[in-house]
Amino acid sequence: MNENLFETQKNLTRKEKIREFYDKNKKLIFSFFTILVIFFIIINFYIENKKNDRILLSENYIQAKVLIENNSKEKAEEILREVISSNDSTYSTLSLFLLLDENLIDDEKELLQLFDYVLENCEFDKNIENLVILKKSIFQSSFAKEDELLNTLKPLLSEETLWKPHALLLIGDYYLSNYEKQKAKEFYIEILSLKNLDNEFYNRATMQLGIINNE
Repeated sequence: MNENLFETQKNLTRKEKIREFYDKNKKLIFSFFTILVIFFIIINFYIENKKNDRILLSENYIQAKVLIENNSKEKAEEILREVISSNDSTYSTLSLFLLLDENLIDDEKELLQLFDYVLENCEFDKNIENLVILKKSIFQSSFAKEDELLNTLKPLLSEETLWKPHALLLIGDYYLSNYEKQKAKEFYIEILSLKNLDNEFYNRATMQLGIINNE
């Protein structure tokens, strides 16, 4: 009997303490939960807006492609520039590549600036970032000086990346096209030293070395 009474008093004391704590801190508790609710509303709003923004970017990109097919290239260029300025890693990159592939901008310097803008302002997976660098290098190789091209390709040449063999082949072809055979040879030989490559790279490097040795 005494034990039950003691337990009942103990439970009452605990409830009183909880009630007392609640009475003293209810404003703080309500404030905390209000902030929490507002936080989740903002997060959901942000996520929803981001989804809507990406849908709009997708629609604009598709519209630009349709305009190009209909030979309305100036309007397509305007839309693609706007998409690039959105700093979306997917659609900014696709829009830049479309501008380049469709020759919508003739100014080489301006195109390089757009590449730099995308690389600086978009958050990429490392492999995608390296792909953008490679695409820039391929475009640049037709007019750039040696040091400029090497500087662009440096991130691909200095690490064991997916795109390193592509970069080695590009710089080898660059030197060969400029009749710098010894420099070209060094890069082709480096390709042959790499392991687990697609046979296409080995075959291309071997063929280019054969051309150099037979001249």
